[in-house]
Amino acid sequence: MSYFHSVTLQRAKCKGCTNCIKRCPTEAIRVREGKAHILEERCVDCGECIRICPNQAKVAVTDRLERLEEFRYNVALPAPAFFGQFGRDVDPGQVLGGLINLGFDHVVEVALGADVVTAAIRRYLREHPQPRPLISSACPTVVRLIQVRFPSLVDHIIPLHTPMDVAALLARRQAREQHGLADGDVGTWFITPCPAKLTAVRQPVGMTLSEVTGAFSMAEIYGMMLPLLAQAPEGGELQQASAHGFGWGRAGGENQAIGAGALLSVDGIHNVIALLEEVLRDRLGDLDYLELQACVAGCVGGSLVAENPFVGRTNLRMLTERLGATGPGFPEEAAVRLLAEAPQVRGPVEPRPVMRLDEDPARAISKTEQLERVLESLPGLDCGSCGSPHCRSLAEDIVRGRAFETDCVFKLREQVHALAAEMLELAHRLPPAMGQRDEGEDGADSNEA
Repeated sequence: MSYFHSVTLQRAKCKGCTNCIKRCPTEAIRVREGKAHILEERCVDCGECIRICPNQAKVAVTDRLERLEEFRYNVALPAPAFFGQFGRDVDPGQVLGGLINLGFDHVVEVALGADVVTAAIRRYLREHPQPRPLISSACPTVVRLIQVRFPSLVDHIIPLHTPMDVAALLARRQAREQHGLADGDVGTWFITPCPAKLTAVRQPVGMTLSEVTGAFSMAEIYGMMLPLLAQAPEGGELQQASAHGFGWGRAGGENQAIGAGALLSVDGIHNVIALLEEVLRDRLGDLDYLELQACVAGCVGGSLVAENPFVGRTNLRMLTERLGATGPGFPEEAAVRLLAEAPQVRGPVEPRPVMRLDEDPARAISKTEQLERVLESLPGLDCGSCGSPHCRSLAEDIVRGRAFETDCVFKLREQVHALAAEMLELAHRLPPAMGQRDEGEDGADSNEA
């Protein structure tokens, strides 16, 4: 299977340091021949390597604004986190008007899509008592993380469209009904806080095709909009989402919108991993729903945002407080009907068991035993000097044929010392024809004729 990834490596900038291999949550990076190498089947586009790389060698490839020329009618889909990038006194209508000034024909808030999904989640929680806890499908990094690292938990992911996809559905429906446009004439463009959302557009999970055309970097759009913001027309008529919909952009906002049941929110991918391990141990069955977000502070903490995550979270919280009870929300019946009418049905998430050593169970067991033997021979220091994240991953790479035992500098030193000792011993030995042997060698006197 081929994989699309928004996160890519700029080899010319890579210095071969091991910062990225230590932070990758799926052990998807190796350093080989002085350069980082991304294992495509394991990468979940979380953006951790982008944050940690001191040389800016990891980048997220997003769409360019010039692509608007490909369509007759273009709709911006700003993520809720986008509204947290601006000052606390900036009105959402002003931001929406600024997007129109930037060249979009229309705007549909992803926060409105969040209102729809919120209503559908409430219904789903009531009608589906098992399994528990259910897991939000909103964060594509978390969905892919479960596919790769926790494949037995895929049935816990709630099979509902994401707010991004629902906003695109609404945008296309409005374009058809109000302007008589065919879907092929309409471009729907998500303003993304993270690379994983673009990956979800190009290679969606649970669907064959996304309703979103492409995605622009939030930081890039923010930079373009700042000079236009003061002259932006009031876009109050464009704002349709409720305060709860905007709240989805920060950690805890999704659960706050749902409002009922035993709900838990966790942000930061390493915290998410720790929690999923608890789910795997069947210790959280008393919870109804998990809002899991890979980025610290939620989507406002994505690797493509412009504002500090904690400032953005505060801006968004104050915005929702200012909006209060404004916005109609979305009736459950209408939400369920809208999702049922979607051209693409959100199907179950399939596991991606790339961590298995072999497809054949017997060979996999044999390789696991081999891995344990190799691991026992390694020093267990997890230094990363070999280019693998830790000793266990090096042992796995050796078993898979991707590395050698001598890639470990300590094992290499042992072999060099042994070789040096052997060479030293050989250096003191001379062939019989080149000199006298030591007295008593082979039990005979060296002076004997």
